[in-house]
Amino acid sequence: MLPSATTTMSVQRPVTDAPHPPRRIGVFSLIMMIVAASAPLTVVAGGVTANFAVSGQIGVPLSFVVLGIVLALFAVGYAALSTKVSTAGAFYSYVARGLGRVPGVGSAWLALIAYNTMQIGIYGMFGYAASDLIHSLFGASVPWWITALVGWLIVGLLGVNAVDLSAKVLAVLVSLEFLVVIVYDVLALHTAPEGISFAGLRFQDLFGPSAGAILAFSVAAFMGFESGAIYVDEVKNPATTVRRATYGAVGVIAAFYAFSAWAMVMGAGPSQVVKLSQTEGPGVVFGMLAATLPKAMVDMAQFLFVTSLLAALVSFHNVVARYFRSLSRERALPSYLSISRGRGHAPVAASLTQSALALAVLVVFAVAGAGAADPVMFPVVTLFTWLTNMGALGLVALMALTSVAAIGYLRRHPDGRSLWTRWIAPGTAAVSLSVLTIVIILNFSVLVGLDQGNVLNWLLPCIVVIPGIAGLIWAAWLKRARPSVYAGIGHGGGDEVDR
Repeated sequence: MLPSATTTMSVQRPVTDAPHPPRRIGVFSLIMMIVAASAPLTVVAGGVTANFAVSGQIGVPLSFVVLGIVLALFAVGYAALSTKVSTAGAFYSYVARGLGRVPGVGSAWLALIAYNTMQIGIYGMFGYAASDLIHSLFGASVPWWITALVGWLIVGLLGVNAVDLSAKVLAVLVSLEFLVVIVYDVLALHTAPEGISFAGLRFQDLFGPSAGAILAFSVAAFMGFESGAIYVDEVKNPATTVRRATYGAVGVIAAFYAFSAWAMVMGAGPSQVVKLSQTEGPGVVFGMLAATLPKAMVDMAQFLFVTSLLAALVSFHNVVARYFRSLSRERALPSYLSISRGRGHAPVAASLTQSALALAVLVVFAVAGAGAADPVMFPVVTLFTWLTNMGALGLVALMALTSVAAIGYLRRHPDGRSLWTRWIAPGTAAVSLSVLTIVIILNFSVLVGLDQGNVLNWLLPCIVVIPGIAGLIWAAWLKRARPSVYAGIGHGGGDEVDR
């Protein structure tokens, strides 16, 4: 049953939650928080080189252009919903309004798993990169899980403080990351051993046998761009800030990564970029920087590689905490998760809960890694690779579902919006993202580096999907046993109605 304005206004608001946080975030700050989730330096040095290495093709630059177009189409319906549905639930609120409360709760649980796996998985790469940096600078060997715990503590402290503190920290880190990548791009284009060409941007470079794997790899670089709507309670102008930041983030991410990946093709040479990526990995970037820049600047670039991961951890942590709080406001999760504090009304209980989940997973992987054949690389090939690809799968599926929800909602509330906004853009996005979800599942063994017959190839995706199914069952129970709670799903705790 779809919500009506009368039903919405009759829902009782839970008394456990603090007032809505003050509106501190502008368009630029929100873009920085969104882009931070993709970790620009990590994507270029680690993700792009891995994509070349695994796919064996040079069409990675074009994949960012294609995905940028698809996600821009998704953003049309998503942004339209953000101006009509002002709750911090984002995905699940939109699905609840467009498709019904039961699918809404299912999508909420799917979103919680997807964002948590994405956030926690990054600790694996962070722990490895931070330990490697300490070894290269000081010669000391520090286990990955110790540096991961230090990062966990920093993220936790920022999470229980006002969001504008995180925004300021992320803005500085992301700006420095962009600077390092731009320096690399300039050096790569200046080197260009085989000259400047359109290699990597041609149709035949991407659309071949490895196109699915390339697109599946590249889409992870965009994850987090949709998180702007989650801060709707905290932005200065809910009617425009989220929409502008979402479009801005998609444009920045697509253009920047496409250009940088193309610069890498030019810098290594179209005939050599795959081979170099397979043998050197991130060294493709840092090796070129080391050959040209003073050692102090190279060390700074490696330090920023670590802080780029920290920025992504902070960004995804903030998203998860706000999902917890939003669900708690609607009494779909325990009420204590809505407890906020301080001048910025930081979601303290939700933040601590996410930190506790991350700590539990870190402990499990730290114990498991102690007996691994390669304990140094263990967090990268397991914790990072497995969980971040699980998160990417869940988020792409959620975007496909949200596009369908946009059609459903805007059909009932057109408000003079064009056919493009109501049907064409979200419909095209829904089809494209559904196909991409299937592509990720079919290429999952490639993405996580496992043999075709390994049980984890289907078990890991199931871990993402099953909670969504459990959410459907939970919502059906709420409808029968707690109808007042069920009526408030997707409405921000009962204090928000359709506008």
